[in-house]
Formats: sequence, C-alpha cells, structure tokens
Amino acid sequence: MSNKEIRELSNEELNKKIAEYKEELFNLRMNQASGNLEKPSRIKELRKLVARMKTIMREREK
Repeated sequence: MSNKEIRELSNEELNKKIAEYKEELFNLRMNQASGNLEKPSRIKELRKLVARMKTIMREREK
C-alpha cells in the first residue's frame, strides 16, 4: 500500500486497517515462535506499514 493510497483513506478506515494489520502481526509472531513462519519479511513489511499509517494520522491531527 503506497502513501497515496493511505492518504486517500478516512480516519476510520485507517484505524480499522491498523487494527487489522496489528492482528496479522500478532499471528505472524506466534507462527514465528512456533517455527512455521513461511515469509519472515512480512513482519518487517507490516511494522513499517503500520508506522506509516500512524504517521499520516498524526499529520492530520496537526
């Protein structure tokens, strides 16, 4: 998801996406702990995406 796509979302949609991605991150971490994680790079990708979304939300607050 690009910055342009993120900026087009409303605040409610952003909050829903953040919650969804955080849940996916949790599940990926659980899989990693149990040793059956197929794509470890997805964790890093999701962390950066959530941070980008939070940054854009913070910019809107100001």
